[in-house]
Amino acid sequence: MMQRRRFMQLAAGAGIAAGPLGAVTAKASRLALGYDNYAVNAMGWNAAELIDYAVKLKVDTLFITDLGPLGELKDETLADVKKRAADAGIALYLGSWSICPSSKSFKNDWGTAEEHLRLGLRVAKSLGSPVFRVVLGAGKDRRTDGGIAARIADTVKVMKACEAEIKDSGVKVAMENHAGDMHSLELKKLVEAAGPEFIGVNFDSGNALWTMEDPLQALENVGKYVLTTSLRDGALWESENGVTVQWTAMGEGDLDWKPFFKRFAELCPEAPVQIETISGFNRELKVKSEDFWKAWPAGKPAGYQNFLALAEKGKERKAWRAPAGEDRGEAKRVYQRGEIERSIAYCRKELGLGRK
Repeated sequence: MMQRRRFMQLAAGAGIAAGPLGAVTAKASRLALGYDNYAVNAMGWNAAELIDYAVKLKVDTLFITDLGPLGELKDETLADVKKRAADAGIALYLGSWSICPSSKSFKNDWGTAEEHLRLGLRVAKSLGSPVFRVVLGAGKDRRTDGGIAARIADTVKVMKACEAEIKDSGVKVAMENHAGDMHSLELKKLVEAAGPEFIGVNFDSGNALWTMEDPLQALENVGKYVLTTSLRDGALWESENGVTVQWTAMGEGDLDWKPFFKRFAELCPEAPVQIETISGFNRELKVKSEDFWKAWPAGKPAGYQNFLALAEKGKERKAWRAPAGEDRGEAKRVYQRGEIERSIAYCRKELGLGRK
């Protein structure tokens, strides 16, 4: 009875319809499944083309993580995009890039950090997106003056300056663990300092590997704040200077997804599972070098031993290369579509994700 009550609470929280006896249909109870447009960035598609591809994939959601595909950010243009997605039965999620003015990744393409955040909130509201994804920066920010703690403080200031606009918009800000910038516990501190009532997390499993974390353990740290996701599988192995990580299509790496999504459904059942395959290249984390740890002055992060345990089980993999004699651009486009399509199929068939 206790388990049944807990399941029904999760179902109600996710907006799942129940029958007269509280029975929940199998598909309605599943986690929503979608894709992040960066998975097919080589295609150069605009918003309409991205929506059409979401229809082809038969997914529930589309995560447009940069403003470029939207073209002109005028109300009428955004209204057209919103209608096209709604007519296709696709829920839109929106994102953009760094809102940390002191990050090495910050660009003033959209004005100041505050102006960028306010613009994103307006566009997200116009599209009907419940969130606006942002990032702090990347791993190189850990070596800046004051380290990642200073960059977190600067990012929190931007969010506090825009607090009224965030609340008025009805859109939540989803901060990502991005490109090795923040460990999940650092991301948790940022959310709690900025205000978890309107700031949450875009959880990226591949980036968790770059901060030397088992993604399941990272999810435990921030799961209650997760609003949306950018997920991919990963392979990792011991190498000459430390540990090498290769991101892969879902189901083709070394991660165990069944316990991950079991816990995901308990911690953040309303968050969609959005797949962002960025695959085929290797990155070595040179953990055997003293210089590497200068970016981690507090020492080895929580969960480091679990990360090493994953690496001990892994085997080396070659990076992807375009087939000899083929145009690299076209080969990359074919490769990216293959990665995301296999991933969506795996999530649907092997993990039971998706509502269509």
